[in-house]
Amino acid sequence: MTTPRTSATTDRATRRFAQVSVRTRIAVVIAVLTAVAMTGAGVLVYALESARIERAVNAQIDQEIAEFRELRIDPGTGEEFADVGSLLNVFLTRNVPDDDEMLVGYVQGEVPERTRNRYGQEVIDEPAFRSALSELSETGGTRVIHSPAFGETWVTVVPVVNTLGSGALVIVNFLADEHDELRRTLRTYALVALLSLGLITTIAALQSGRLLAPLRTLEETAREITATDLSRRLPERGNDDITMLTRTINGMLERLDSGFAAQRQFLDDAGHELRTPLTVLRGHLELLDHGDPADLVETRDLLLDEVDRMSRLVGDLILLAKARRPDFLVTGPVDLDQLTRSVLAKARALGERDWQLDGTAAGSVVLDEQRITQAVLQLADNAVKHTDPGATVAIGSARAGGEVRLWVRDDGDGIAPEDRGAVLERFGRSRVRPGDDGFGLGLSIVSAIADAHGGVVRIGDPGPRGAHVEIVLPDPTTTRPITRPITRPTSEESTWPRS
Repeated sequence: MTTPRTSATTDRATRRFAQVSVRTRIAVVIAVLTAVAMTGAGVLVYALESARIERAVNAQIDQEIAEFRELRIDPGTGEEFADVGSLLNVFLTRNVPDDDEMLVGYVQGEVPERTRNRYGQEVIDEPAFRSALSELSETGGTRVIHSPAFGETWVTVVPVVNTLGSGALVIVNFLADEHDELRRTLRTYALVALLSLGLITTIAALQSGRLLAPLRTLEETAREITATDLSRRLPERGNDDITMLTRTINGMLERLDSGFAAQRQFLDDAGHELRTPLTVLRGHLELLDHGDPADLVETRDLLLDEVDRMSRLVGDLILLAKARRPDFLVTGPVDLDQLTRSVLAKARALGERDWQLDGTAAGSVVLDEQRITQAVLQLADNAVKHTDPGATVAIGSARAGGEVRLWVRDDGDGIAPEDRGAVLERFGRSRVRPGDDGFGLGLSIVSAIADAHGGVVRIGDPGPRGAHVEIVLPDPTTTRPITRPITRPTSEESTWPRS
């Protein structure tokens, strides 16, 4: 039963162990497991060797008994032995025991004969030996005795009885030498095991330190990373679990860096772009004539217009900030033909233009239908802003070469080749037509949506006039990568504003 005091003690020990470094814990665990394994191996060896010694002694005893029982005829006379003493004398004379064995013959309680042994009479005079002999003289059997002089000894008595008298053959086996040799072997094993344990523990500590080096580097890098500097990355070496963790951490740092960059970009853009409309609002409020109703109405309309523009600006900036988030897209299978026709139908409300369908792609593709619709409508809105009423604006889609393309083309002013990189950047305002109240974020939003899908925005040249802007997405049925155009932004003005 676990008491509260025992549980508290265990919890404290667990907390203390948890405060130790991972490297030390690994080394300690390996050392403990190795020690347990080596100790278990030593105990197993001792048990197996002890059993082997006992089996060998039993086999030796069985052999002596079998030889004694087979001796029935006196070799000297060719007849049966005349008495027990003659039988024992012949057996002991003809038998040469091992060094750890002694044979003793008893006739009527006396010792007429025994084989030579280093212990000799000392064994016969041992009280434990005499006690075992007295107990087994009639029934026979084996008894284990212990003596300070000769250690563990097995005493086996084989009674002999005939009409002329009685006696016994006593087989004495000394196990001290075998056990001493086994103990010496185990002492050598223990010494080697201790040295091996120390070596294994040292190697485990060094190897765990090497394997955990990326974690220490991660700790150092994490200390150095701040909200203003997320550019540091961990070095990736090998292809093991630590390397996989390193890649995961680097991916997390990349996402954090992107998130902070988007946040800073949002704050910078908002601070820069909202300053002007806020200044306009403040100026009109300061100049407002409260006694002039017409001035009040005019100022009110102007302020509402500026508030609407700021709301659109904030919405666009929030959209760009969200574009790098993993939950920005909600994808699903979308029929390309239906998507193209649906976008064209919605675009007709943007302005009085000659709306045309260039063609539609067949089949379905996995994408975020709402975001792609938003991007294509943004392209259509740009086309309306930079063409005259009645001008041609066409929408189409195609699927070929591992790519899915959705485009908008018009016959307006077009985009100069040197400006095609600039119009995809934020706030790169160019020359604009009268009445264009955009902020220069339209194509940035389109580019962000395409990039979130793993695609790009390409600007082509449909002919002598007009512009051709297409969203190119990867076709999931192929593995062909999207070719990204090399664009060089320019500070020169373009006839195509970016929103």
